Amino acid sequence: MTDMLIKLYALPPLEPKLEAQAAQGISIRRVLPPEKHFVTTWVGNQFSAFWQSECEIAFGHTPPTCWVATENKQTIGFGCYDTTSKGFFGPTGVSEAARGRGVGQALLLVCLHAMRWEGYGNAIIGA
Repeated sequence: MTDMLIKLYALPPLEPKLEAQAAQGISIRRVLPPEKHFVTTWVGNQFSAFWQSECEIAFGHTPPTCWVATENKQTIGFGCYDTTSKGFFGPTGVSEAARGRGVGQALLLVCLHAMRWEGYGNAIIGA
């Protein structure tokens, strides 16, 4: 499998995805620095220590390069970029119970749009 190159200047609109999530009671937003312990611990428990480490890197950027999906004040998903390397999307994950509801798509799209807002022309999704 090879890396995927994403043209950030040709992304679909973000608002319909965020509105669809909001209609389900799901909020997609950039993390806040004081949430580091809670979010990174959740990532480690749900996925792996490797992804937890990458997520911790995202909190070191200003602004943080991590976004979360929450429902009923509980984290149900996350997406990061610029963690393993500049210009790379990931890691990202959605809790098993929340899969199939478009949360992962919304997190991917919001991260890619954030990269575009920060001046990137392309993003890489690693193999």
